[in-house]
Formats: sequence, C-alpha cells, structure tokens
Amino acid sequence: MKNTMKLLACAAMAMSFAGCSQGENTQDAPTVGVIQFSEHPALDAAYEGFVEGLKENGYDVDNETVVIDYKNAQGDQSNNTTIAQTLINNNDDLIYAIATPAAQATANATKDIPIVVSAVTDPQSSGLVKSNEKPETNVTGTSDLTPVDAQLDLLMDLVPNAKKIAIMYCNAEQNSEFQADLAEAKAKELGLEVTRATVTDSNQIQQVTESLVGKVDAIYIPTDNLLAEGMASVTQVANDNNLPTIVGEEGMVENGGLATYGIDYFELGKLAGKQAADILKGESQPEDMAIEYLPSDKCELTLNKTAADKLGIKIPSDIESEAVIIE
Repeated sequence: MKNTMKLLACAAMAMSFAGCSQGENTQDAPTVGVIQFSEHPALDAAYEGFVEGLKENGYDVDNETVVIDYKNAQGDQSNNTTIAQTLINNNDDLIYAIATPAAQATANATKDIPIVVSAVTDPQSSGLVKSNEKPETNVTGTSDLTPVDAQLDLLMDLVPNAKKIAIMYCNAEQNSEFQADLAEAKAKELGLEVTRATVTDSNQIQQVTESLVGKVDAIYIPTDNLLAEGMASVTQVANDNNLPTIVGEEGMVENGGLATYGIDYFELGKLAGKQAADILKGESQPEDMAIEYLPSDKCELTLNKTAADKLGIKIPSDIESEAVIIE
C-alpha cells in the first residue's frame, strides 16, 4: 500500500512538472502595466508599437513570455492617478506610460518600479527626469518632440500669403505649452503675427475655433492630446471658414487637418518597447538610459486632399510628390 501511494505521489509530481514545461511558464513571465492617457490614433499607435518592440526583443504576449495589463484613463486625470496606483499595487515589473499626464501620475506614485514613457515631448521640463541625457530617476523613454520648425515652414509653403496665425493648444498640458513656445519663436522668425488660442476642456474647442474666424489666416496645433481627440470639432469650423490647420501628427490630418510633417508613433512605441525589454532583461537601468528620439527619416509628410480642395489650396507639386495623401 505504501509503495502504491509513493508511486501515485511521484506520478502526480511528474505530471505537475510536465504541465509547467508545456509552452512558456506564464507564472515566471514579467508583467508590464500600461497606462494610456486617452484614446486617439497617435497614442493607440504608441501602444501597438510598444507591443511590437517587446516582441522583437524577446517578450511576446502570444507566446506568453510577457503579461500586459493595459488600462486607459480616457482623458481623465483622476483616472490616471487611480490607474497608476492600481498598477503599483499589482507589483508590476515595469510600467509603460503613454502621454505626459499618465507619465506624471505614475512617476509621482512610485520611485521604485521602472517606468518607460512615450508620447512625452520633454520629460525634463515635465519633471520626470533630472535631464534627458541622464535621467537619474526610475523613468526613461522616448520623446515625441515633433519638427516644429519644419511644420511652420510647411504652413508657409501651403499658405504663402499668411500674415497672422493662431497657435491653438490645451493650456493644461505642459508639453503643449513647450511646443507652443517653439512654434511662436519660429513664427516670429518667419515674420508672422501670433495669437495664442488656448482651451482647458473639450467643451471649449468649437467656441475657441469660431473666435479665430476672420482674425487669423491659419491655425497651428501641436501634438496636443485634448485637441487630437477633438480635432473633428476644430476642422468642422475651420474648413468651413477657409482656415487651414497645420497640425502635429498624422491622426489629426486624418480627422480633417490640412497637413503635418510628423513622427511615426508606431515607430516611437517600438523604440520604447526595446528600452523596456532591455530593462526587463536586466541589461539596463532607467536612471542611466537617455531619453531617445526618432531619427529624421522616421518623419513623414501627410496631406489631407479633401481638406485642401475644400480650402481651395493648390498643393505645390514638389510637396504633393513627397506626401502621403489622405483623401
């Protein structure tokens, strides 16, 4: 009887080990918490690219070599705080924070768990790192600083008679303010008169856009989360009133903006995914990892042909031949 019990116990143990060895052991797979500030094409692409970047560097959700706990704050700052604390309480191995509000909420909540950020224009001025070259905190990541000067040059190429422009952004987003400062400096170099048009919440977007009709010749909007979500409200007014909009990223062009010369957020996410993989492997530590930027060859010119036709803008042939055209 004793021998029989021993055999059964051994068999059970053998089956247990065999079960653990089938495929990958999810119990040992690291968990990556994801907090995305809001839902719009640029931030969605930054998440999708991140997953691909992890996969290319040995961490594949489908092969169960990593567990991803994805949460979206839906543009609500109080949700950011709650989600950040939830991911920390879950004791995730790493947190990926998409957009500045999400990154700040997470960095304020933990100084121990490694954080990789993306779609943050200037992590240093946002208080996330001591310097972009050497963070010296538990935060590293990728910047979505767009080629603001090139975007203003594009505005002048498409609207050569422009004398007055509005720079429109959410004044609650620190990185939007940062880009607005860059844009205003470039606009003044170009001899343009600048009006700043700011919004605090989505209910103000249509009214503020309407207030610009007849006062400016074009609108410039940087990579701003609130206005990216509400871009349709801007272009509904602007395109009906002959106000071209040059914007910060491709998703805003898809929602009616005239054009952008912007970065590829999927590629930005992939770059962040590689950083995360290096941290998970123990090959790097956030405090020593410089904030990374996409090279200029990852920037792309995008034009909305429908918007151009409605605005009566003739696209120069050299620009049209280079651009990705959205009908």
